[in-house]
Amino acid sequence: MSNFVTRRQILSGGLSMAALTLAGCTTQTARVPQPEPVQPRVDANFLVNYGPRPQEEFPIPAVDPRVLAPEFRRQRVAYNSPEEPGTVVVDTRNFYLYLVEPSGTAMRYGVGLGRQGFEWSGRARIAWKRPWPTWTPPAEMIAREPELEPYSAENGGMQPGLGNPLGARALYIFQGNVDTLYRLHGTNEPHSIGKAVSSGCVRLINQDVIDLYDRVRSGAEIVVT
Repeated sequence: MSNFVTRRQILSGGLSMAALTLAGCTTQTARVPQPEPVQPRVDANFLVNYGPRPQEEFPIPAVDPRVLAPEFRRQRVAYNSPEEPGTVVVDTRNFYLYLVEPSGTAMRYGVGLGRQGFEWSGRARIAWKRPWPTWTPPAEMIAREPELEPYSAENGGMQPGLGNPLGARALYIFQGNVDTLYRLHGTNEPHSIGKAVSSGCVRLINQDVIDLYDRVRSGAEIVVT
């Protein structure tokens, strides 16, 4: 009798094996490969020009290449101009700032400019330069935006830092001995480059304004077209 297996035993054993197999499927999670996110290609020059600046008094983060169009990235270009080398020329139509160099070239930077009603043009000079400046909004701006009152001249202005609207550097524009109240300055909002968004000042990405600051001399002429 012990050498014989009944049909009922065979069926019972088969069901048991099936149950074990099914149990194995429910306890083991199959690993589904996830596609890697596509990363934008970044050239070496971008990393050099727009990488982080940890050595600054207030460390500056890297610029995301997706928010800075190639045409607004710092580059040396052919540029024939009647202006003397060392002159800053702001092309408001195309949102470019040129620092005129000898031999028909210029260093070109993308900029953000004044929105409608706050444009400025003319010829002036860069009276002085400041790293990590204090920001003091003019009285006219405070009148429009009363929430800026804590940063008035009487209150000492806004202290330097990444949240300061003047960013990492500021170059102060005078006509004669009169402060125009316009500045070339940094910004930590790279998406604003190539747009008319400011209250008349010319803004550059912090990495670019540092580069410009190191190249331009105090007293240099500036022409805003």
